[in-house]
Amino acid sequence: MLSQRVVHSLLGPCVRRASTHFGFEEVKEDEKADRVRRVFTGVADKYDLMNDAMSMGIHRLWKDYFIQSLPLRNNAKMLDVAGGTGDISFRALRRFPRAHVTVCDINEEMLRVGEQKAKDDEKVDISRLSFVVGDGEKLPFDDDSFDAYTISFGIRNCTHVDQVVREARRVLKPGGLFACLEFSQIHPALRTVYDAYSFQVIPVMGEVLAKDYNSYKYLVESIRRFPNQTDFAELISSTGLKDVRYENLSFGICAIHTARK
Repeated sequence: MLSQRVVHSLLGPCVRRASTHFGFEEVKEDEKADRVRRVFTGVADKYDLMNDAMSMGIHRLWKDYFIQSLPLRNNAKMLDVAGGTGDISFRALRRFPRAHVTVCDINEEMLRVGEQKAKDDEKVDISRLSFVVGDGEKLPFDDDSFDAYTISFGIRNCTHVDQVVREARRVLKPGGLFACLEFSQIHPALRTVYDAYSFQVIPVMGEVLAKDYNSYKYLVESIRRFPNQTDFAELISSTGLKDVRYENLSFGICAIHTARK
């Protein structure tokens, strides 16, 4: 078997307010997780292809740099949340060949794609991978379990971003590393061109390549609703994590945020 696959019950997030955003749309708070799950179920098989098309392959460089920047021991125990297709976990195992990476995602279809990729990749040591279905707001892991927690282009899809970071802090060992790669606020001089590409081109690519215009329209809108670099850093600090820092990539198209427990 590829790995021991553990499926945990997915409990909905605690209710805090009547509504939240789903892209630019306001929805009932308890509906967002299900709607996000449906988005990624629909695009799972074309997810990697669309990432290449939308970013013209640059997402690979961002992810390479993200993993290369992690100051971890070779045998680290790492949790990659919202990591279904394995882009981050496979890179981590290539850099830290004695590590063990648990890939956790709320969406079984995304994990299915990741597992199949692992089977097909001779460079991936599948004995050092586990795939777990779980909600980033209610992680099915004990306190103080991991040396590192990573989340890449996934946290903005969560209903309660602050709760996701609190859960990251909970499952990290003392001194453990929190590292998030996420779309952010681009430099103002480039915003007009970036917005035109995002709203006029990317959803059309989604229709042509993945037969799904609306999901990619949502994904573009979700970027605009996510906190900017400074606000997100302040949110991370508010959860009790320390030594909070961020680094812009590609003029702020995305940013790496790190912190320590």
